[in-house]
Order: sequence, then C-alpha cells, then structure tokens
Amino acid sequence: MPGLTASPPPSPVDSVTEILHGVEITDPYRWLEEQDSPQTRKWLSAQTRYARAQLDGVPGRETIRQRIREFLAVETCDSIHTAGSRYFFRKRRADEEQGSIYMRDTAEGQDQLLVDPATLGGGMHTAVKPLRVSADGKLLLYEIKHGGERSGRFAIVDTESRKTLPDILPRGYLRGFAFAPDGNSVVYVHEGLDARKASGRCARRHILGTDFSQDREIFCPGENEAVRLGLIGDAQRMGFIVRGFGKQRRASFYIQRFDEPGPAECVLEDVDYSFVPVLASERIFLLTDRDAANLRIVELRLHTHEAAEWIEIVPESDAQIQQWIVCGERLLVSYVRGSRSRVQLFDLAGKHLREVAGSSVKTIRLAGGSPAGDEAFFETESFTEPIVVTRYSAQTGEPKVWSRRQIPFNPTEFAHTRVWFPSRDGTSIPMFLAGRRDVLHEGCHPAIMTSYGGYGVPMTPQFSVFAAFLMERGCLFALPQIRGGGDFGSSWHEAAKRRKRQTAYDDFLAAAEWLVSTGRTSAAKLAIFGGSNSGLLVAAAMTQRPELFRAVVCMVPVLDMLRYHLFDGAQVWQAEFGTAEDPEDFQALASYSPYHRVRDGARYPAVLMVSGDADGNCNPLHARKMVARLQAASASGLPIVLDYSPFRGHSPVLPLSQRVEALTDRMAFLCDQLGLVV
Repeated sequence: MPGLTASPPPSPVDSVTEILHGVEITDPYRWLEEQDSPQTRKWLSAQTRYARAQLDGVPGRETIRQRIREFLAVETCDSIHTAGSRYFFRKRRADEEQGSIYMRDTAEGQDQLLVDPATLGGGMHTAVKPLRVSADGKLLLYEIKHGGERSGRFAIVDTESRKTLPDILPRGYLRGFAFAPDGNSVVYVHEGLDARKASGRCARRHILGTDFSQDREIFCPGENEAVRLGLIGDAQRMGFIVRGFGKQRRASFYIQRFDEPGPAECVLEDVDYSFVPVLASERIFLLTDRDAANLRIVELRLHTHEAAEWIEIVPESDAQIQQWIVCGERLLVSYVRGSRSRVQLFDLAGKHLREVAGSSVKTIRLAGGSPAGDEAFFETESFTEPIVVTRYSAQTGEPKVWSRRQIPFNPTEFAHTRVWFPSRDGTSIPMFLAGRRDVLHEGCHPAIMTSYGGYGVPMTPQFSVFAAFLMERGCLFALPQIRGGGDFGSSWHEAAKRRKRQTAYDDFLAAAEWLVSTGRTSAAKLAIFGGSNSGLLVAAAMTQRPELFRAVVCMVPVLDMLRYHLFDGAQVWQAEFGTAEDPEDFQALASYSPYHRVRDGARYPAVLMVSGDADGNCNPLHARKMVARLQAASASGLPIVLDYSPFRGHSPVLPLSQRVEALTDRMAFLCDQLGLVV
C-alpha cells in the first residue's frame, strides 16, 4: 500500500434481476448471501489471504501493535448491579483476555470471583456479563456469549457457594427475566434458536432445580408473530410488555403479582405511543413520548373499574431524556442537548432537588442503580479522558470514584473546540474538532471523521482508542452532530428519519466539505470511519462523493438497503429506515443504498471493510457483497480489503489479543493511506 500490491481475488458475477415497484434492480452478488455455501467460504478464504497481504506488510506495524496494546491492556470495570449492601460487576484485569464477574459484600470490600469465563469451555472467545441479581443478593443471572454472536446462554450463580446452578437456558434471546420473591423460582421470556418462534412470545415460571420442560406458562399475548413480549419485575409484581413491530407498532402493558395466579391486569391496551415502565415500591413509573416528543416521566396510578390515572413526575423539556433510574426515594434523569450532558435528581413526587453532574466537555451516562437501593452509578469520559465510574448516594449527594481506566494517554497535549457549518439546506450544524494543540491551532493536517445520524443517538465527547492513537500522530478528529441523532431533541432525529435519511448524509458530506474548504485538511488526507448504522453512513458518503475521501473504515455495516429487512430480525428497523416493500420507502432507499450506488469505473477511496460470521444484527452479507462490488468497480488502484472473522459479530466481546490485532489492522491501514509517521 497505499496502492495495490496484488490484484484482489475474483468475485464471479451471477446476477439476479427483480422488478420492484416498476424498477429493474440487478444484484450481481446475490450468491454471497449464502454464508455457509462452499463458494462463499472459498471466496472468504481468498479475501482473507488478500487482506493479510495488504495489512501485514505495512511499515511500522509492530510499533503500532505495541502502542495499541498499551491502550487496551488496562483494567476495566462495567455492568454494575446492586442488592442490599452487595455489589456485582464485570472486571477484566489488565492482561486478561476476557472479563470475569465479581462480587463485593460492601462498597469497600474485597473483589470476590463469581464466574471466570475461562472455566466455561470455548476458549478465549467465551465472554460473560451479569444481567440481574435477586433482591437478597443470593442469586445472579448472567449471560454467556461465544464470539460476537447476538444470542447467548443464560445461567444463574449461587453467590454464597459460587456455584452455577444446572438451570441454564440454551442459546437464544432472553426477552425478559425476573427472580420470584420466594427465592426458589424465576419467570422468563426466552426465544431459543432451535425452538418455535411462538416460544419467545410467552412468559414461563421455572422452579429452580427442575427440568425446563416442566415450566408453567403464565402469560402469552396470542399467536400474532408481529409482536414481541418483554418482562420486568420488582419484589412483588411482574410487568408484561407486548410490543408490535413492522407495521404493527402498538403496545400493551399488563401487571400480575407473583403470589396471585389469576390473569394479568391490562394497564395500557393497544396504545400508539412509546413507553418504558419501571416497577418500584408498589408504584408504576413510565418514560413515555405521549404528549411529549422529548419524553417525560409519569406515575401510573391504578383504580378499580376506572382508567389508570397519569401523574406527571418529570415534565418534558427542550432536551430529550436519555436515561433514568429509580433509586430508593429518588429519581435520576440524564439529558443531552447540544454539547452539554447533565444528570438531574428529583424526588418521586417530581420535585427537582439538584443537578448531580453536568458538563459541556464530557459525556455523562447513568451506569447502574436499583429501585430498592440508595446508590446509583454514572460514567464520565471525554475526548482526552477515559471512562471514570462514580458511585453516587441519592440521599447524601456524595460522589465517590468506583473505578478509573488508567490508559497511558497524556490529556494535556490535546484539546478540542466546537465549530458550526452550513448543511446543504442551510441548517447550521455543530461539529467537535479534537487533536493536538498545534493541530487545532493552524495548518492543513490529516483528518479522520465519524458520526452516527440515526435512532436519536447524540454525538458527545467520548474517549476512543481509535481516535486517540491517530490524534497522537497528528490527525485532526472531527465529530459532526448531524441530524438523525438526538443532539437537539426529537426534532433533530425526525429531520433525518426514514424517507428523510438523505439529510443525515448531506450533513456529513457538508462537514467534510467544510474541513476541506477551510484548509483544515484536504481530500487526499481525509478518512472516515463508522460501524453499524455509522457504517451505513460512511458507505453512503463514500458512494455519493468518492472524490472527497482518501480512506474509509466501514465496520459491521448494513449496506443493501433494498433487502436488509429480510434477514435476522432487521424488520424491526422499519420505523427508522422503511422497507422496499413500501413504494415511497423504496424510492428513498434506492436513492442512497450504498450497494446499489456503486458505479463501474469510479475512483473510490481505499476501503477496509470489517465484518464476521457471528453478526446477527447487521448480517455480514452486506459487507461481503459490497466488497465484491467495490473491487470490481473501482478504478482508483487503491485497496478494497475485507477484514473478516468467523468469531466477529455485533457484540464487542472479542478477547483482548484479537482486539489488539483488529485495531492494529485498522491503524496500520489508515497510517499507510494517510501517510502518518508511526
């Protein structure tokens, strides 16, 4: 590199032509959708050999690997749960491949090992995560994943004996779970990979120590395949949430007591607004968009023979609610608007008590807490400061640092600023710029840019090893807060949703144009990267304006927008994207679908596409087909490389050594393409 060192392996064309809403659509690589076919596996082997030929010989690769390991081989702590005086969490020691589950009897107590994934079989690709803890802290539910699969197995550990019970739910999707107050049974909604789909739409009660075949069905919403059942619980009650997806997006909510075997009481029936319920101290709280586009929190009070009463607790504001936790007699609520993150504290009557934390230069997230306890946890991070987890007492207001990622990175050498630029329609869009102080001050420098632009997800300052490594080498890092996100409330999201999706891509392209036109970088020095929906974003930008970028890292993306909804569970994204089954959706999707926008003879940037067999969210067929199409079409002479692993999926659970190698590949690729000194 930066040019090709060999020709990419051939990808046979076997076109399939269809007529969609009167338009002829040709798919030359439909055969690559068959993941396990001998032809696809042979193609993948050839692509892997080609990728290694491009990436292994990059000058300075070993130096890159050493620095990446320094970034990643540090102790981490996450997934914190509390019960009484006990704390449960996942911790990975500095040089361990995977994190283990630990317990402390008190906040300052010793870490006690509960579950070590190395003892579960499956080697270093086996990962665990704590999910639920019983009210008395004696039982803990945890998930077992192998590689990046979306599904998992679900087990319960006795926290006194440190032994995992034989009651293990097989591979599948756990839609809901609650420990019963008797301490001897659980209620769950589980969709097994090998079971009928209907099995995932029913709640069952399981007595610990018995066979799952003896479990009793306690709630089932019927035979409608377009609904999904969720389950929540507190010390005395269960809540069943029945949600439709696709075209049937209405929802219902039912309540049933653990100790009363009668039918569940319907609290909300077939409503057309969204809600997220929490059960706490015999009360029902909802986060909802009913009469509140930016969301509000209400209490739902039930009355015999009368409709439920809605009592507003936290009203809607100009900032959209991001997270909320009921914590004892308090309510913590996090918001983001523009560049500012903040966490506010209310009592359960809705009285505002204080601001817990707020910052315009850091991201603040709620990270754990329990309605039965007094404490909550929140995380803070910035472009230059890695994650710090803080324990906060809702009663006393006292914060204490719980854990800090000790990444060897000197924040004093770096800074960030925020600028505004006009998008195609004249809307002013903000953008963070971060880098070394000399890079921010003046000059034309290599630059990397990313954003998200979907699902109402805001873009706020976060520490990224990807960005930090490149900033150390003189790159300018750009993060535009494009529409489709939630940076300025629900209207910012709606502006680029579904048939208006192109608005997000226009904003992103306008950000790139601004960086070039102001002399901060040039097209020959500009790279973009993104994963999942952000992978779609950078691929759309590349296919619409290939001359604007030097390199693209596109990770676990969705790219064939005319067929995405036919695979895995992607039909649930219909509200965000629409589907090609709808004529108006089809026109919008066909206009930007990256796979269909590739043009023969265009000079595309260098591309590193990242995917793997285990991705059950953004099916890897998108990456396979796109690489084949780009390799055949591009006239630039720059490499189009597929980094593919049988273990990689959408879940970030690869072992440490493989994460080091994967990130080394990405940094080597970008350093080589952008001419960065290693």
